[in-house]
Amino acid sequence: MLLRITRLAFLAGHGAVYMALTSMSGCWSGSDSASPAGRSVAADVIHVHEGEDIQVALDKAAETGCRKVILHEGTYRPAQHGQALIYLNRRHDQIHIVGDGEVILRGDNETIADENASTFPAVVNHVVYFGDGITNSTVMEGVRITGANAFQAEENADLIQPEIGLARLTRDQFFFSDGGGIKIFGRSYPTLINLVVDHNNARPCGGGVSVEHRGFRDHMVFFENCVFRNNSCQLTGAGVDVLPGSAATFRNCLFVGNKGNCGLDDVSPDDRSYNSINGSGALTVFPESRVSVRQCTFTGNRNGVDDKGRGNTYTHCLFWDNTVAGGTPTGARYEMDIIHAVNVKDCYFGGAESDLRGSIDPEANELSISDPLFNSEYVPQRVGLEGIGYRPVAVPQLSRSTMRRVQ
Repeated sequence: MLLRITRLAFLAGHGAVYMALTSMSGCWSGSDSASPAGRSVAADVIHVHEGEDIQVALDKAAETGCRKVILHEGTYRPAQHGQALIYLNRRHDQIHIVGDGEVILRGDNETIADENASTFPAVVNHVVYFGDGITNSTVMEGVRITGANAFQAEENADLIQPEIGLARLTRDQFFFSDGGGIKIFGRSYPTLINLVVDHNNARPCGGGVSVEHRGFRDHMVFFENCVFRNNSCQLTGAGVDVLPGSAATFRNCLFVGNKGNCGLDDVSPDDRSYNSINGSGALTVFPESRVSVRQCTFTGNRNGVDDKGRGNTYTHCLFWDNTVAGGTPTGARYEMDIIHAVNVKDCYFGGAESDLRGSIDPEANELSISDPLFNSEYVPQRVGLEGIGYRPVAVPQLSRSTMRRVQ
């Protein structure tokens, strides 16, 4: 509870919307005359191409009941300063966003950013925002999310997150600041598959992703086959930050090159700096939070995992050489800093201080492995590590039947 209080004590647009809807490929809702009942009919799928506004498509899908939005190959940037490149809240629930080819969602735009600002060239707080009312039926898959750089704006917050009416879910500093790549807020539990979240920065926390359920943890965010690479932040959770009272599942994910504690802790109480000696990990799990982590790899980060939850599960994971130098903490680097490790099983550690607190069962895990001999895709080549850690998964190309337009 003290650490929860500590965290809480830290408190001290998207693109232009004008676009002819017919410029987007695919059909929108049909006309009244096209429906036997005299009502609009939702399209099977909405297509978005480079240069078009994804948010317009998402809003139209929500309006018509369309459940699939396909983003075609290209780079999508904000056309104006704002909260997020794209956002989904309750009215967007059950939409399935699919990337076709190399789809890049960016939080920066050099043509409109202030080149003298420390946040240049970012122009949105979060690249993607998932707000209150999102269930596991909302899916995003097959896109890259990048380019956030600690930009913070508070105007037009109602646009991405209408007032919820619950005191526990008021918008505070961390609603705006945390989660450079992705911000997940309130009763929000999206399914995220085959994402690359890379080169995002946040101040203070959650360079790649911030999960903030504030105690509404009956369900979990689901990450599968995701890569969190080269994200950074001032304090905790360089790759993913799971804030107090939040919940997330990770399956077959890779954390590599993420660096936290890049700046001084100027948000905690003076006498309660968080992880001030050894620093935080690529994945930070705060008190009262739940995570389930299976077959994931943590390597080349500034620390692996710090977890102050209770009974969280880590199985068939690989931790190797999370020793990136720099940052503000002066203590030793570590693979795992976990208080309650009873459910850490069949994990393999090596390269740094494997078990910072001495809480991991050495009979249920390997705490001193040799170099796993990663290939270019971070698959270990050393015999004995079959089925341990992350394995890349080929993303299937969309079939013609999946991509068909509704006539």
